[in-house]
Amino acid sequence: MPMSRRALAEFFGTFWLVFGGCGSAVLAAGFPGFGIGFAGVALAFGLTLLTMAFAIGHISGCHINPAVTVGLVVGKRFPASEMLPYVVAQVAGGMVAALVLYVIASGASGFSLDAGFASNGYGLHSPGHYSLVACLVSEVVLTFFFLFVILGATDSRAPKGFAPIAIGLCLTLVHLIGIPVTNLSVNPARSTGPAVIVGGWAIQQLWLFWVAPIVGGALAGLVYPLVAGKPAEAGK
Repeated sequence: MPMSRRALAEFFGTFWLVFGGCGSAVLAAGFPGFGIGFAGVALAFGLTLLTMAFAIGHISGCHINPAVTVGLVVGKRFPASEMLPYVVAQVAGGMVAALVLYVIASGASGFSLDAGFASNGYGLHSPGHYSLVACLVSEVVLTFFFLFVILGATDSRAPKGFAPIAIGLCLTLVHLIGIPVTNLSVNPARSTGPAVIVGGWAIQQLWLFWVAPIVGGALAGLVYPLVAGKPAEAGK
């Protein structure tokens, strides 16, 4: 598959993740009377990934996350030479999705970016006012296990056809844990889109939501092969 098509798939996949996940947080989480809340937002993120994994998994692998791409490179599942086009497409998709979401959300009276626009943050900008260290640790750990599940579910020895379900449910789970802490990132492209719209504090704190997910993803890429071994070693 040509890189142009794979990069375009990553663009649309990341757009859907950010628009669907962050859109549920901005438009539906606290809607008067029947808002979907944290659990609904967590499910929305999981559903965006699950649906896109079936839609574009056969085209690009459906990384739609720079931390996933880095983790797969470290785990020797993806060539490092192709990492940059994927990451650029992912970040572009997240930024365009955030812009479209802003156009929609700002059409409501009383809309304000002061509510955060689903941006990730720590300290005063953490939903639960968690410290920088707590937020850093949570993002590393949750990204690590997210990538660990991805690597396991897509292992050649894993049951065939079920990877999108396991991965989508895992993303739902890590959101259920992490939304109160950081609004949950585990995805630098997801964090970048809303941060660019909000500016100010969101841009200043964006570094954490690049560093922590990439560290967590890289660690999973190193650790999973140590646990699982090579496919040729299965049964030994």
